[in-house]
Amino acid sequence: MAGEPKHLRCAIYTRKSTEHGLELEFNSLDAQRDACEAYVKSQASQGWEALPQHYDDPAYSGGNLDRPALKKLLADIEAGKIDVVVVYKIDRLTRSLADFAKLVEAFDARSISFVRSPSSSTPPHRWDG
Repeated sequence: MAGEPKHLRCAIYTRKSTEHGLELEFNSLDAQRDACEAYVKSQASQGWEALPQHYDDPAYSGGNLDRPALKKLLADIEAGKIDVVVVYKIDRLTRSLADFAKLVEAFDARSISFVRSPSSSTPPHRWDG
C-alpha cells in the first residue's frame, strides 16, 4: 500500500571487551541490547524491526575484526538479511579507525545503514550507504 514505510531489518551488534560482569543476570551486553532495541522500536513508524538473531561478542577486543558475532553479522549482510546495523556506541563495533573504514565500506557496498543508538545525553548518529 502506498505511503507505508519500507520494512527495514535491524541487526543489533553488542560487544564487551572483558569477561568481568558477564556472569550477572543483566550485564553490559543486555544493557546495550535493551538500549538499541528501544531505539529500533522508536523508529517502528519508519518500518524498523529488530531481528531476533543476537550478534553478541562477549569478552572480545574491539581492536580487530576477528570476532564470531561480527563475522556472522557480516555474513548475514552479504546474504542480504540485514538493512540496518545498530550499535550502542561506535566503539562497540570497532576501536580501530582503519577497521571502521573497512566496515563502512562493506556496509556501503550493500546499502546498509549504520546507526548508533542515542543515549540520554547524545543524539543518534546515522551513516547511510
